[in-house]
Amino acid sequence: MTLISRTTVLLLTATLAACGFHPVGSRPLPKALKSVHVELVDPYRVTTPPVEEALKARIVRGGGEVKSKAGDAATVLRLTNLQEAQEVLSIGTDGRAIEYRLVTRVTFEMRRTVDGKSEVLIAPESQTVSRDYSFSAQQILAKEAEEARLRRYIQDELAERVLLRVEARLAGADPDAPEVKPGIVPADAAGAAPPG
Repeated sequence: MTLISRTTVLLLTATLAACGFHPVGSRPLPKALKSVHVELVDPYRVTTPPVEEALKARIVRGGGEVKSKAGDAATVLRLTNLQEAQEVLSIGTDGRAIEYRLVTRVTFEMRRTVDGKSEVLIAPESQTVSRDYSFSAQQILAKEAEEARLRRYIQDELAERVLLRVEARLAGADPDAPEVKPGIVPADAAGAAPPG
């Protein structure tokens, strides 16, 4: 890369950053996310869902600190009603389903404690992500692995959407907060192919 090319890239990067544009995962976090406890309310899960892991990773990558106890954090980001559903989209000539839609939904809210009282920063709201995929009875094992990867991809995208909404809500509540101008956000269109 020539000196002129490098200079051009650096100038474009600086210009975009000055305009408030930040690639996904590199946006400056609002103050409320600098010290946060992420809590998933689901008594029936024995493992940490990908959406919770991805959300924590994004906060840490943005410079925030995820506390293991709610009492140690400035705010609590609460996830509830994590639901995964599978819908049949089309059926083959033999009567078996050949195309499905995976739908994942989660509700989130944010609170903080002020003078011993719990204060709502973000009222409960939901985010949903869906993706379509085809199924072949002749490739059951490969399709099961594909479905598992797709479920993780969906929950990862769900985490990004939750974080974007949290940042937007916090910016709306704080007039001094910088305007949220996210970079590349995963496509919303059903059936959009995940990377890889």
